[in-house]
Amino acid sequence: MTNNDDKPDHVDGLRAQWSSELADLDTEPMAILGRAYRLSNLVRPSIEATFSSFGLDRGEFDVISTLRRSGPPYRLTPTELYTSLMISSGGLTHRLDRLQKAGLLVRERSLTDGRSMVVGLTEEGARLAETAFRADMASEARYLEGLDPQDRNELAALLRKLLVSLEERKDGDTD
Repeated sequence: MTNNDDKPDHVDGLRAQWSSELADLDTEPMAILGRAYRLSNLVRPSIEATFSSFGLDRGEFDVISTLRRSGPPYRLTPTELYTSLMISSGGLTHRLDRLQKAGLLVRERSLTDGRSMVVGLTEEGARLAETAFRADMASEARYLEGLDPQDRNELAALLRKLLVSLEERKDGDTD
């Protein structure tokens, strides 16, 4: 493993350019958020290719993995699903249609409320969600090989701290 602690990256180059053009502007947010954005863009194609190798797009994987991680009996209401996924009910309906057609989930009347529906994984859907998630985690782990375990733990803790503060701010927003 090489030590890249002092090696400039793409974001350093962008910040240097902006510093030259707008010397009075603090570009520190780019040092964190710009890198997070760039990281996301660099790994997204690999993640999407992993899911594609299982016949899924990312949105479809999100649905079946949400159901799978909810625990037995792997059933949620559509409202629980789209709230967890942070998508519109219309976007969810389209995904559910495709996944049901593929035999990965079923939509049934709720046993507790006959007016409500529940969405549940089939055995095949549960198996596929687990297999695809295992493959994804193996793929993503390779991206972290440049960091030792202590660095990974520190980075995860700092990102958690930032995310919690942003989520709390979002929850308190009134606009």
